[in-house]
Amino acid sequence: MKLSTLMTAVLLTAGLATTAGAQTLKKIADSNKITVSYREASVPFSYLIGSKTAVGFSAEITEAVIDDVRKKLKKPTLEVAYMPVTSQNRIPLLMNGTYDLECGSTTNNSTRGKDVAFSINTFYTGTRLLVKKSSGIKNYADLAKKTVASTTGTTNAQVIRRYSADQKLDMQLILGKDHDDSLLLVESDRALAFAMDDILLFGLKANSKSPESLDVVGDSLQVEPYACMVRKDDPEFKKLVDDTITRLIKSGEFARLYTKWFQSPIPPKGVNLNLPMSEELKANMKALSDKPAM
Repeated sequence: MKLSTLMTAVLLTAGLATTAGAQTLKKIADSNKITVSYREASVPFSYLIGSKTAVGFSAEITEAVIDDVRKKLKKPTLEVAYMPVTSQNRIPLLMNGTYDLECGSTTNNSTRGKDVAFSINTFYTGTRLLVKKSSGIKNYADLAKKTVASTTGTTNAQVIRRYSADQKLDMQLILGKDHDDSLLLVESDRALAFAMDDILLFGLKANSKSPESLDVVGDSLQVEPYACMVRKDDPEFKKLVDDTITRLIKSGEFARLYTKWFQSPIPPKGVNLNLPMSEELKANMKALSDKPAM
């Protein structure tokens, strides 16, 4: 192929990709359907409790966005399809148009920001460790040359790998396919600890087979924001999602949802996570920032 012809093809492809990325609302309107994702085990954000419909803090934000899409498009009977995603496939499936919106437990960082766009931040968390109380593990130094679990496709796996190298701890990292799988690695003694966002660890512990045998320990390695994901170069749809979150915050509904999922008994076992709102989240309810973690 001639260079001029190749360049033309590249430019056309880039143009088509940009156009496709900027037409989420048109795509939804034309098909009369929005496809949203959910997580199967991201307690208390988005998780299943024996049905095909997820519950949780992020799941309710998703439903609020769907309501605003219906109003925006004047389509009260808009069809909604729900799709499970994992830490590993959530970004590529969003990028290729398989689904339209992800509100789960996804860290908003600058690396991911090259591929997708993020809403106003909705939560802040940090990497800690879930261990068996009987293990005697209290912090990262106790895991030198020991096996540590994390979940494929998460920032936490990168964080713990980098920390181990920087501190010369020589941790042996193994990856579960999802959070339940990573928890099982600890419960079955194939790993001494599970490195993950602390709030997810509290949720997994609360709903585990033997919560009294587990503990969340260790310093918080870094604070990271969670946010909803939309396709990149689609300012119209991002604005709609941001406007939904802003509406929830200003109406007091966001604070009510926080109390419901972080400071009240939650299904299926009625455990209360008793997690007060962080200072970072309180500040962002005023700033309404989508600033990523670095």
